[in-house]
Amino acid sequence: MNMMTIPAPGALNKKIPVQAAISNVQQGGPQALAPESVLLAWLDWSMHLAASPAKCTELTQLALNQHQQLALYLQQCLMSGPGQARAQVEPPFQERRFAAPEWRQWPFNLLFQNFLLQQRWWEQATRDVPGLGTHHQSVVAFGANLWQDMCSPRNTLLTNPVVLQRTVDENGANLLRGMAAMVAKLQQLASGAPAPGPGDFIVGRDIAVTPGKVVLQNRLIELIQYSPTTATVHPEPILIVPAWIMKYYILDLSPHNSLIRYLVEQGHTVFCISWKNPGSAERDLDMDDYLELGFDAALAAVNAIVPQQKVHATGYCLGGTLLSIACAAMAQRGDERLASVSLFAAQTDFSEPGGLGVFIDENQLRQLDAQMAVKGYLTGEQMGAAFQMMRSSDLLWMPLVNSFLMGDVASVNDLMAWNSDATRMPATMHSQYLRRLYLNNDLSAGRYPANGQPVFLSDIAVPVFCVGTVADHVAPWRSVYKLHAATAAEITFVLTSGGHNAGIVSEPGHAHHNFQIKIRRSGAAARTPDEWVAEAEQHDGSWWLEWVSWLQKRSGKKTAPPELGGPEHRIVGAAPGTYVMEK
Repeated sequence: MNMMTIPAPGALNKKIPVQAAISNVQQGGPQALAPESVLLAWLDWSMHLAASPAKCTELTQLALNQHQQLALYLQQCLMSGPGQARAQVEPPFQERRFAAPEWRQWPFNLLFQNFLLQQRWWEQATRDVPGLGTHHQSVVAFGANLWQDMCSPRNTLLTNPVVLQRTVDENGANLLRGMAAMVAKLQQLASGAPAPGPGDFIVGRDIAVTPGKVVLQNRLIELIQYSPTTATVHPEPILIVPAWIMKYYILDLSPHNSLIRYLVEQGHTVFCISWKNPGSAERDLDMDDYLELGFDAALAAVNAIVPQQKVHATGYCLGGTLLSIACAAMAQRGDERLASVSLFAAQTDFSEPGGLGVFIDENQLRQLDAQMAVKGYLTGEQMGAAFQMMRSSDLLWMPLVNSFLMGDVASVNDLMAWNSDATRMPATMHSQYLRRLYLNNDLSAGRYPANGQPVFLSDIAVPVFCVGTVADHVAPWRSVYKLHAATAAEITFVLTSGGHNAGIVSEPGHAHHNFQIKIRRSGAAARTPDEWVAEAEQHDGSWWLEWVSWLQKRSGKKTAPPELGGPEHRIVGAAPGTYVMEK
């Protein structure tokens, strides 16, 4: 291909095409919004808005009402004193930027009231515009929200009373610490050096320390078999398929909140895939490779080490999506090696993909293909930037304010240390994944090919334990719930508090955790998500106990634990292995 040509959709040229050069200049992050997509969305919005007098009238009336609200509030402040005036607009429940009592002081109360009113106006302006497509509406709303987050009065020294009070209390020492932190950050970015490490959380020493052995290694995975801690174990092993968009040890953090350790302590033989952190040499790995070298190879090894036993297969996030594909393919060919399937925050229907859907259209994917063509992979930092953009208030601006203005040194916990341990995505696989699943929704429609043969989720017949999390921005629980419409299999659905990661890391004894649970029997009609929420039982505590109970009911009588490895799968090394260490 000529270097000056633009690659066709999905084609990943190893040379540097024009589009790659443009995307490199933009430096917008992993899946930075393609400029043509943004322009088209805003033009589409403005033209449809201009062509809708009713919507324009509604927004004009809303603006007038808000000005009246603000004027009345100002009058109340002037007449009765700033501390006595009742706020016209209270922060939303999830809003933390204006929770401090200092924001009720004059004139900062007026600033944040005005900000919230503007935020509500833009929410209405980007919603329900007649004729505007869903995707363009999402892009415009996303852009408006990014702008609002950037312009928040919380983000500047002179408009943030909490920062001003800290500055007075410390005689400006906080600003000196913040300036030092800013200089250090700029130097790190300019030099291209990696961000500071996770401090006290070292893989293999403090986190990912559940004892075990690597019993299989190929060019894509290491398979870890964990050492038993009980005299007897359930005969059916558990095979965990984590996402390769993250390191596996999200499920094996510190000893007190490790899901893998908890399963071992409950008398289960546990295997877990640890994915290789790919580089340029793995640029051509595709989704079929992740199926064949990943799940299929791991399942074959588990079958050899624990022969004549069915397997409880468990998938998290993208690993759960791969597992659902594998399970459907196995059902299609009559393969009955699975006893059950558990899916954690894993989507099988991408018609409502959540915040990531903003980054998915043909223009965006062509730009992403061009970016990945240069190195052969998508960097973890690029992917992380997309998630920051999705929640810029919490993940971008709040840390900047705390560090550069408040002068606070952020404390790191095990989950934060794991989150900073970024992974890469092979170019071919990532392009296929985004096109086939997010853009075309092929899996839900029965068009997704596994090894050249379309698979159907409706073929899945084994019992399913499915977990969604209330505050999930990556895999919204209502999207995860759509599995009910795809298969008639028995589904035990759990909706737990927390987000995509913290909702899954939900160890027993953790304060404030709660969940709902309800079983849809095999062949029974599915309820709508709202009906499910109204009917499902509510419980305090961790859903892990329910899952272990569910597994045990589908497992046989305990026996002596199997040996680690076997004649065909000799021990390669100790857990957590070498692939998890790759940077």
